[in-house]
Amino acid sequence: MSIQGHAMLAQASHDEQAEQLFVRDLKGFVSGDCERLIARAAEARDSSPGTNDAAAEALAHLGEIPGFRHWLAARRHTQTLLWDVVAACVDRQLPHLDEMAERLRGTGSVHVDPQYRTPRHLAESDVHLMPGGYDEDDGSVRQGALMDRGGAVYMLGRNGGFLNDRRGHTAAAHLLHRFPDFAPSNLLELGCGIGSSLVPMAGYFPRAQAHGVDVGRGVLDYARARAAGLGVALDLRCDDATATSYPDESFDLLFSCVVIHELAPGSIPALLAECYRLLRPGGVVLHLEVPQRYDELGLWTKIRAEIEAHYNNEPNWVAATSADYAPLLHAAGFRDVVTGYQDATDHAEPGNNGFGAQSKGVFRSWSVMSALK
Repeated sequence: MSIQGHAMLAQASHDEQAEQLFVRDLKGFVSGDCERLIARAAEARDSSPGTNDAAAEALAHLGEIPGFRHWLAARRHTQTLLWDVVAACVDRQLPHLDEMAERLRGTGSVHVDPQYRTPRHLAESDVHLMPGGYDEDDGSVRQGALMDRGGAVYMLGRNGGFLNDRRGHTAAAHLLHRFPDFAPSNLLELGCGIGSSLVPMAGYFPRAQAHGVDVGRGVLDYARARAAGLGVALDLRCDDATATSYPDESFDLLFSCVVIHELAPGSIPALLAECYRLLRPGGVVLHLEVPQRYDELGLWTKIRAEIEAHYNNEPNWVAATSADYAPLLHAAGFRDVVTGYQDATDHAEPGNNGFGAQSKGVFRSWSVMSALK
């Protein structure tokens, strides 16, 4: 965790790094050894896979057991502790980060329509329990800096270390596998966050103009500066991924990385319809999501999905892992639809770099779906 990463990353002192490593290991203990004991007890009560309702009912029943409540509280408190220790690191050097962002202002852009309003479900909750959520805007780059360093600790370094970019490379690997001669002139990431997936995608298509949308000015200001420090110009705007302000047929490539499970419940068809509207004929859509199929999960993992939805503020988790994306994409008007799993990678190149029908597990592979307009 001592790797610098990039110019905009908040750097930890010796004591701050020790705190972050402690929280990382504590989270690993709570979600590792402790969770295995809880899962064993839960499955001993009911070994049947169950339905969505059965998992929700099992969660309610477990809530009556003191040991389970203690574990659930520990899980939530370690998450809030993560943001506390990362925030202390970010706030100590926030003036420097704001100054750095100002020095990098000549590269890329951030557009905010005065009429824009954050989708209600994101404005009213802090996704991943990150204080302020994605749309906090205090005139600084704090929220993006918090999301960046916090994300590396939150994912235990399994998404490309402090660059947090492995999902972007993985999405690109799928594109290069399916469409080795594809050369977009304009590409857009929906829900780009700090740009950690958009920057590597832009690197594979250096002649394309790279765009991204997300809901928070502070996150996007940070994303623009972060990308500029890495030598990439991004044109970003505050927008709703399911109803953007771009004109019809503006892009050759639309993609997202782990955004669907953070949509408002019931809005997956709206997202796919918006992708179809924004794509030019012959354009490519690609979405990358968590590598799980809800109907194939055991009871405990289904309970775990309910916990993500209710206790980690990710209300669309079950719907995102339950959706049958092939017919949804066809219904939106797309053709040549493919769904499957792409092996995680830090470098994409033409050829089949691990795309197939079987998931290798979280962080080792990602669910992907792609299609043509």
